[in-house]
Amino acid sequence: MTTTPDRLLRRLEWRLGRRLDGRLQGAYRTVWHGTGLDFTDLRHYTPEDDVRHIDWNVTARADEPYVRLYTEDREMTAWLVIDRSASMKFGQAAGKESTATELAVSLGRVVSQGGNRVGAILFDNDHHLVIPPRTGRDQILRLTHELLRPSAPAKRGKTTDLSKMLHLAAATTARRRSLIFVMSDFIGDPGWHKPLARLTHRHEVVVIRVVDPAELDLPDLGVILVEDAETGEQLLVDTSDPLLRGRLSAQVDARETELAEGMRQAGVDAHRITTDQDLLASLVTMVRRSGRVRR
Repeated sequence: MTTTPDRLLRRLEWRLGRRLDGRLQGAYRTVWHGTGLDFTDLRHYTPEDDVRHIDWNVTARADEPYVRLYTEDREMTAWLVIDRSASMKFGQAAGKESTATELAVSLGRVVSQGGNRVGAILFDNDHHLVIPPRTGRDQILRLTHELLRPSAPAKRGKTTDLSKMLHLAAATTARRRSLIFVMSDFIGDPGWHKPLARLTHRHEVVVIRVVDPAELDLPDLGVILVEDAETGEQLLVDTSDPLLRGRLSAQVDARETELAEGMRQAGVDAHRITTDQDLLASLVTMVRRSGRVRR
């Protein structure tokens, strides 16, 4: 009998084959890649280069900066760090959590091709699961199974500790430089930019922020009862009130500015994916954008 995880994986594989064939497969190594060990050449430093690759001896002799070039590893280890907190359950259809699940499975399937290893860290405040990196379709099927498993009810009254999630990711991946995808709505305690910056210093990090459109522009639904998914606090609001809508819009703008500043301090360029977007089209756009940033 075909299981639910297997059905999801087969559906995504079919869509990946139709939509991404020749556009993403085989290209990710030149867009998201780790650092090789074999030195091949030197060239002039450019502002986009990693300062850790500067050859200081040659730079001192030439009186201008040079970077060392390496042969890239043919195999890499990728980690999917996925926020499974209560706020990720918000949104249309099955919510942000469903979008993150399909995106994680798609990324895992693509990256695992060619013998690359994929691991995962599923996190909320009270529980986390580490899936050690392995190769093959069975590993992606296991990841799919765990992502579809209902998460334990979160304790109300506290927001997500994103710093703890990132510290866990750093400790788990410390042994080898890896490609790390961080998927979260970044709703939680402040201060996450510092551990994210430390993670970025050692690894290739791709940040994917999952957002529901209602978080950016509150729909006019009249008087409704809203609940904070993290703390459980409830409030009766009139969504048609222009003063309320104006205040909420200002808060959204302030939050977007704060998030952009946090990403800038961490040294990453976050990709925003909304729950109403075509997931695979967004995946292609994300890869192309990563390639432009790297170049």
